[in-house]
Order: sequence, then structure tokens, then C-alpha cells
Amino acid sequence: MATTEIPTVILPRAPQGEFRNEPFVDFSRHENAHAMREALTRVGDMLGHEYDLVIGGERLRTEGKILSKNPARPAQVVGIHQKAGAEHAEKAMQAALRAFETWKYAPVDERASLLLNAAAIIRDRKFEFCAWLTYEVGKNWAEADADVGETIDFLEFYAREALRLSQATTPIQYPGEHNELLYIPLGAGAVIPPWNFPFAIMAGMTSAAIVTGNTVILKPSSDSPTIAARFFDVLEEAGLPPGVVNFCPGSGATFGNAIVEHPKTRFIAFTGSKEVGLDIHERAAKTQPEQIWIKRTILEMGGKDSIIVSADADMDQAVAGVVASAFGFSGQKCSACSRAIVEEPVYDVFVERVREAVAGLKVGDPVENPNMGPVVSEGALKTIKEYIEVGRKEGRLIAGGNAIAMPEKGYYLEPTVFADIAPDARLAQEEIFGPVLAIVKTSDFDSALEVANNTEFGLTGAVYTQDRGKLDKARREFHVGNLYFNRKCTGAMVGAHPFGGFNMSGTDSKAGGPDYLYLFTQAKSVAEKL
Repeated sequence: MATTEIPTVILPRAPQGEFRNEPFVDFSRHENAHAMREALTRVGDMLGHEYDLVIGGERLRTEGKILSKNPARPAQVVGIHQKAGAEHAEKAMQAALRAFETWKYAPVDERASLLLNAAAIIRDRKFEFCAWLTYEVGKNWAEADADVGETIDFLEFYAREALRLSQATTPIQYPGEHNELLYIPLGAGAVIPPWNFPFAIMAGMTSAAIVTGNTVILKPSSDSPTIAARFFDVLEEAGLPPGVVNFCPGSGATFGNAIVEHPKTRFIAFTGSKEVGLDIHERAAKTQPEQIWIKRTILEMGGKDSIIVSADADMDQAVAGVVASAFGFSGQKCSACSRAIVEEPVYDVFVERVREAVAGLKVGDPVENPNMGPVVSEGALKTIKEYIEVGRKEGRLIAGGNAIAMPEKGYYLEPTVFADIAPDARLAQEEIFGPVLAIVKTSDFDSALEVANNTEFGLTGAVYTQDRGKLDKARREFHVGNLYFNRKCTGAMVGAHPFGGFNMSGTDSKAGGPDYLYLFTQAKSVAEKL
């Protein structure tokens, strides 16, 4: 199975019409709720399966294992995975390099066809993949559906973008010459996705790399390797040649660092914390013996995202948007609203309205589709609880603040809100990645903008106001990569909201946008004299 021949079973599949975002599932409809429950039962019967490393089409097992556990029921093993070590890095790289020699010449319509075939498979099995997300990372039905829908969107969008990029031309044709501008692949690279969008971000980075002709060593998060294994199965079903993607769960400190530092690694696409992203960037920047290129890093890192609530805001919309942004998926999103910055005239009313709204949120096993499920791990629970203790000293607790004991011993926390937080407090500056909201009072809109810009991050933000002048000022001065007016700051849609942030939020990669595939290519200018 080590051959790198391009299978003849790949049939060119043309995109059907213009790109359209995958519609959300309406779970209030009986037939959809029934289908989801059936999928949860089917997937529940598949939990605990052991998955192999797959390198160059060869399936391998290791002595060390990674156990993926259901955060709602930690005794329940979702999947057993092999643990790639530093000793597997060379094997994976050689497999990716061998596959690159043929894959880089595969016609773009064949590469795009692979993505479209994968999108069709996932669409047909949407509820099944939603169920895997519910079990492995604790997403409720709507959050799981959004993750699966975004996965389909990335596959469909990047297939079309690859076809568009293949038709690129130079701005002018110089007299007496034929001029071409070709976007060619970089080589073999690493894809290191996060656990919080373990399907969409993992599939998006992987598909962008391979549709442009690169090959990939995929190292999924140890908190969510089963979703990645299931996606790898889909790629194989869709016609993936051996070695184009190599599935390698493993430790970041051993296998991950070995791949990042390998002299033949051409690029690293990473989504995760600021600390890990900066470490990858530093390791990639150090030139290794026999390295002949500058490694490219595509980094999506943290956020400390703010929603400004102006005195003239529609209070119903503002409260709903802040609560949805802060507590969707238990606040475990880099785009989550971590700070509500509220003008003084409406501050007291807003605080009380948020307290009332949060009191209505239901926390429980995501299989039962509550508003909030568990946080992802025991380590995450411990860290968030430590921040809650910091918040008790820095502000006024108005909601939550406690862990929730469940019979299954899952990692549950109450949605927690602190008011009267100073703009420079730890709770207002550090990324928590959990269901904790800090509310900051400001005197006016100008000071609110100053607070919104006072962190090292610059990912998402939102403004609630009916004043066109304030919106125009925010458009100019609110320094984030994704800015939203009179709507929540989470829920970026592929194509409509290219996603990526400024400052320590990363390299502003703009996933799901028209520029993203350029990051996985290099431009070659060809001129022929006539």
C-alpha cells in the first residue's frame, strides 16, 4: 500500500452551481430530532474502536496509546489511538515527499473532485458526524451541526477556489511575449488542528493544503483524534491516494516538534493557543542543516474578544448576542465573547438582563441537547476554576461560579459572569477558553473602543449601536480581524466572513476567504518571447 500512484477511481466532479453555505439543521422538526437521536445510538455502539496510524497508506500500531474520552462521561472511551513518536516523523515525512512527486502534477480538477466527493459523503452522513462531535468534545446538537456544516463549506469552497486559482493570469500581457502566472504547491507540510472545532478547522486546513497540490502530515489534537480519523476514512473513500495525507496522532512535544523542525517540512498550518503557536513559529524559523527554504507558518491563535454595548443599543439584541457569544459551546471558541464593554447609562440594566438570561441556560449531557455541555477535559476544568477564583477577587460575581457535580462525573461548570471588572484586570486580559464573561463599565463610546483595543489579541469583536457615526468609527478603529455590527461575534460563515485575527491572534490567515489558498502556494511567473 506504499504506492503513490494516483488512483484511476477518482472521477472529476464539477462543482454544482455557485457556492452556497450548507443550511443549518432545524432540530425543532420531529424528523431531524429523530434522525439525530438515531445517529447518537448508532455512533454510541461504535465507541471504543481502535484506530491505526496511517503513513503512506500503511497502517501501523504503537505501544503507546491515546485515549479519547467523552468529557460528559469520562469513563466512556470514544476512541483508542496510536501515539506517534519522534521515531515516526521521518517515516511520515518520506511518505509525504514520495506522494508529493505525483500529487503536485495531478490535474486541479482531480484534486478539487476529491474535496467535492468528500463533501458529498459528509453531507449524506451529517447526523452521524454530529453525533461523533457530541461524544468526543461535548457539542450540543446545534454546535455539532454548525461544525459539520462548516466542514462541508470548506470542502466545497476550497474546491471552487482551487479551480479559480488555476485560471489566474498576469495583470497584463507584455508586448511580444506570452505571460503566465502559475500558483504551484509548496511541498510536504504539517497540519496541526485544535480540539474545539475538530472537524471543520482540521478538514479546512487539510483540504486547503491538498487541493493546491501539497501533501500533509496530519497531527490532530489528542483531545479529538477520533473525528480526524473518521475524516481520514472519508478522504480514502473519496479517492485519496496513499501518502497525500498521513494520519499521525501524537504528542506535540515529541512527534509534533520533530515534524515542525524537520528540514524537509515546507509549511506548518496550526490553530490553537498563542503559546503553542509562538513556539511553532520560533522552531520553524530556525534553519536546519540541508534546509533550502524558509518554512511558512500559517497560524491561528488566541483571542480576548469584546462586544461593545452602546447606550443606544437594542438591549434585547445586545443581551442575546453577548450571552450566545460568551456561552455557546461553553465559551470554548477563540471567537467567544470574553468581555462585554458597556456604556455607563445602560450598565446596570445590562448587567441585570444578562444575569436573568444566564439563569435560564440549561447545562447537561450534550446528548440531551442542553444549552451548554461540559468543558473538554479535567485540565480545562481546573484552569477555568482557577480563573473564576481570580474573578472573585477582581470583580462582582453575578452568576455561576461553581462546578456542577454530575453522576457521570463530567467536566461541568455553571455559566459564570463577573461585573465591575477593570479593563487591565487579568480577567479582562487573559484568554480563559471557558464559560466566563467579564463585564467592564465605560463612560462613553470612545473609551469603550480604547478598552476593546487594549489586549494583545485582535481576533473578533462586535458593536451594538443604532448610531451610524459610532459604527463608522468602529469600522476604522476597532482593531480586530473579524468585526460584527449588531450581531454576535461568533459564527463566522465560510465565504461571507473570512476568518483570522491581528496581533497575537495569529497571521490573519483568513480561512474561508478568497486569499486563503495563496498561503499554500508559491507564485511562478513564466514569460515566453513570441
